[in-house]
Amino acid sequence: MNLKKLILLISFLLLVIAGLLAFSYYNKIYKPNTVKEGYLYIPTGSNFNDVENLVRPFLKRIKPFKWVANKKNYPNVIKPGKYQIKKGMNNNELVNLLRSGKQTAVNLSFNNQDSFEKLAGRISEQIEADSISLLNSFNDVDFIKKNGFNKNNILSMYIPNTYQFYWNTSANEFRKKMLIEFNHFWNTDRLQKAKNLNLSKFEVITLASIVQKETANIKERPIVAGLYLNRLRDKWPLQADPTIIYILRKKLGAETVIKRVLTKDIEINSPYNTYKNIGLPPGPIAMPDISSIDAVLHPSKHEYYFMCASITSIGNHEFAKTLSQHNKNAFKYQNWLSNQGVNR
Repeated sequence: MNLKKLILLISFLLLVIAGLLAFSYYNKIYKPNTVKEGYLYIPTGSNFNDVENLVRPFLKRIKPFKWVANKKNYPNVIKPGKYQIKKGMNNNELVNLLRSGKQTAVNLSFNNQDSFEKLAGRISEQIEADSISLLNSFNDVDFIKKNGFNKNNILSMYIPNTYQFYWNTSANEFRKKMLIEFNHFWNTDRLQKAKNLNLSKFEVITLASIVQKETANIKERPIVAGLYLNRLRDKWPLQADPTIIYILRKKLGAETVIKRVLTKDIEINSPYNTYKNIGLPPGPIAMPDISSIDAVLHPSKHEYYFMCASITSIGNHEFAKTLSQHNKNAFKYQNWLSNQGVNR
């Protein structure tokens, strides 16, 4: 073989090798490698080995991913969070996503919890922060005092709704966002409506929490709110059974089921006993929904002072203007409870 042919052959082989290398590199970088869709959760403090183990179930081949990740210096810029993995992503797309820190937000929601323990448990199911760190954050005395709350009304700051958070939100970051949302909720219009009722925003929420526990019927809540406001205006005790149930559950345990308030119960000495005390209790008995808060701010105008659970329309109430009419309603309800075998 003459020199010219040898040079051509070597050149050809080098081109083939270069092509194969280029093809190999191309496949490592751009060939689809994710085999399923889902969410990848990278905890705070994770190293590249942790990420490798977490991402492995999503990948057809782990070695090309590791190669691209190292080329892009990803092991040194790991960002925690929740990332949406799509089927058919290549390693370049995947590493770029993880490097960018562009998480998928969590639609976090909670309803009318009646204690910080329950709220912490609910929130810890949805973000990275654990229930202990959340509970400690909620009860931070310095934070409570600094932001104008006290131990009785701090529950007011957490308004049930659906909020967007990043999964790796810390306990203090969650608390900070809730304070921002609370201040945003209490806009000029709502504050003026509270003032028109001669109530502070904390008193509105306290009353709303009683309305919330009194009726699950959203349409009925403005009527119930109007009734309690009539009693407050005329210096009558609220005589709200939910406050007695709140006291009993604090005493007997949060999971205690109480379907009937007994005569002896209303004699309990407690600032939350609205049978013995005139006015509102020191703070909310639960976190009221927005519908309950707005029911207090937009109460029905009527002359009702009494209400009793209905036995003909379960879940609703019978309202009365006079004690005599109320006593008739209450007698029917108490007999119905006894016939149902409800003693507590």
